Amino acid sequence: MLMFQNWDRLRVFYFVYSEKSITGASEKLNVTQSAVSQTIQKLESELKTPLFTRLHKKLVPTGAAERLFALTEDFINGLSSYNRELLQSKDYPFGEIRIGAPPEFGKTYLSLIMANFRRQYSDVTFSIRFGKPETLLPLLKEGKIDFVLLDEFLTDKADRDVIDYLHFEPVAWEKVILACSRNYFRDQLKGDLSFSSLKMQNYICYDEEMSLVRHWFENNFPKKKVKLNRVLTVDNHEAVAHSILHNCGLGVLSSHLVKKDLDEGNLVAVETGEKEIINTISLVQLMDKVPTLTEKTFSRFLIDSIRSILSHQNLDG
Repeated sequence: MLMFQNWDRLRVFYFVYSEKSITGASEKLNVTQSAVSQTIQKLESELKTPLFTRLHKKLVPTGAAERLFALTEDFINGLSSYNRELLQSKDYPFGEIRIGAPPEFGKTYLSLIMANFRRQYSDVTFSIRFGKPETLLPLLKEGKIDFVLLDEFLTDKADRDVIDYLHFEPVAWEKVILACSRNYFRDQLKGDLSFSSLKMQNYICYDEEMSLVRHWFENNFPKKKVKLNRVLTVDNHEAVAHSILHNCGLGVLSSHLVKKDLDEGNLVAVETGEKEIINTISLVQLMDKVPTLTEKTFSRFLIDSIRSILSHQNLDG
């Protein structure tokens, strides 16, 4: 396999081929003609094939040069474009931002926030990856996304505590509730929110371990062990909310995502008198990563926007 000893020789070759002249290439590169000639000679020696036929002051590319230029052209042009983008991004926001987010939160807020940001910074583009923390955090660690918006209540705290390569910046706070439909509250609970009543009910969960429902019980009925009846398992917030509204049972919800149904009485929050469960929404980045101007500008904009939206909904804690 051929391995170039000096990649700068390809850049010199690119200009010699483009100009069909040693003189023209030397002017473009701002180096002496002798330096250009020596570089081409070394490259020909390295490749063990001639690249140009010399006709007086003009150079005629060989077949080998034609093939090498076809490989080199995209690389050189792409590198020049990349360098311009890097220089531009140091002066003002420019380039792509890659975000990971929970599906419901992301779909509810990110489109609006990104549209507003692009009105100010039209040279910034976005890609969004929706998923669970266990999917998104490894992508963040691998450098495949720049930020993750994280519902900390939905994250296994035992696992998150040992992740020392991440920086969590709290963005906003929301109430996590156990809820049922109006009809279920009337016909099944009959208004009885005691432990003995709630432990007998049907539950809709995000996983087979019923982790979020169990978190709710641990917060509201500490030191009481309970065996719960899981009747449906679905892995996203919207599906849980729809199942609750169709009287399948009780489930844990983020209150700001079902505010309308709560306000209209379609959903009823179970309140036991214990302290409310507050979920922290955090913006997560790699601990030691030095953010670009684009990333710093957007992260500040994102945090301010989310806090403003939730504050207007009277949900920000």
